[in-house]
Amino acid sequence: MDILSEYGNDCGKRQRRREQVGWYFYDWASSAFSTTVATVFLGPYLTTVATAAADARGFVYPLGVPVRAGAFFPYIVSLSVLLQVALLPILGALADYSHRKKKQWLVVCAYGGALTTMGMYFLHGTHYLLGGTLFLLANLSFGASVVFYNAFLPEIASPAQRNAVSSMGWALGYLGGGLLLALNLGLVAHASHLGLTTSQAVRLSLASAGVWWGLFTLLPLARLRNRQPIRQLTPGEHYLTVGFRQLRHTLRQVWHAPHTRRFLAAYLLYNDGIQTVIALTSQFGQEALGVPISTLTTLILLVQFVAFFGALLFNRVAKAVGTKRAIVISLLLWTGTVVYAYGFLQTIPQFFVLGAIIALVLGGSQALSRSLYSLMIPPGQEAAYYSLYEVSERGTSWLGPLCFGLALQFTGSYRLAILSLVLFFVGGLVLLSIVNVCQAVIEAGNAVPQGSV
Repeated sequence: MDILSEYGNDCGKRQRRREQVGWYFYDWASSAFSTTVATVFLGPYLTTVATAAADARGFVYPLGVPVRAGAFFPYIVSLSVLLQVALLPILGALADYSHRKKKQWLVVCAYGGALTTMGMYFLHGTHYLLGGTLFLLANLSFGASVVFYNAFLPEIASPAQRNAVSSMGWALGYLGGGLLLALNLGLVAHASHLGLTTSQAVRLSLASAGVWWGLFTLLPLARLRNRQPIRQLTPGEHYLTVGFRQLRHTLRQVWHAPHTRRFLAAYLLYNDGIQTVIALTSQFGQEALGVPISTLTTLILLVQFVAFFGALLFNRVAKAVGTKRAIVISLLLWTGTVVYAYGFLQTIPQFFVLGAIIALVLGGSQALSRSLYSLMIPPGQEAAYYSLYEVSERGTSWLGPLCFGLALQFTGSYRLAILSLVLFFVGGLVLLSIVNVCQAVIEAGNAVPQGSV
């Protein structure tokens, strides 16, 4: 049953709206982990804990391996990404095979991540291994939950609605993540007035992200529903072998869908550029412009709240010019921002203006990419295909930072380093330009939606 026949009457339309609102709020819920934990607080705090546990040479020894205290958190981030690359396609394939998109897989991943994030309250002293383990589990759970969350998009929105629905989800994610981050930054800044040490305030902030994640996940779980009955394993089958078989089937399908393959390759490139700009803008501002840490924190909040409006704005752009063209426009703006940072950026006010521009295109490029890709997914394989999409996002997240680092190492210039990221946006643009979206939709066995895509 397709979405148009399922939601054809007034009652069905109300049910669809209820599901969409519930779906939006998973982004609101889970973005707290991205902003408060992964982006702002855990890296510096876990590094402090690891440094306290280090020997006289500055090394800690997880599983007997010597690691510099300052490198422990980056290594844990890298390990969590590698685990996602290895496991997400298997989990996505299993979810599609078993039809357990919400009640089992999303629940387990969302609350597994929320609970391990709450456990970060107990991270203190020299317990760096506890912190690393909790983050490893939480980040893996976060990535897996996003796969299952994205997999609902084709089920709750018609092709004509997906840009709007995807954009609203991204927008609320930025708003929710920014709101909790603002509260936590206030808590840390005024810790002494509240009778707390800075360490206690940071631990409360980390735990609050888990509470926020778990609390607001109740709404999507109450409203989203599975469409198909649970499929049981036949005698002699095992979930691991079924998962690999389903994954092989998905990879064969993608291999024989060249336009979908090109889109994933384009997304791999330009999204890596986007993620690298996000990750390294603070370092660029601090080292190239002398922007103080307090100002950089303010900029992070600015980006969160301006990105809310940017996601909604680019939905309107997509209505006017088509989804693919809107993504192209966003990538041209991304290219312009790094060129401007290289050749023209001189002052802190200009840095804030640049941050606002980045925020405007940030949500739009991500939300529209997600909705455009949804048209290329064969019915019933949403989780498997979105797991490949998530791997495209995370599996090469080392390429952009590597390019930035090599440019910095060989030239000594942060401006040339930021300019090197143009390669990712231009490469993504070139590949995207040869993607025939209508043909990709047909390759997936879907009907080409009316209007420009």
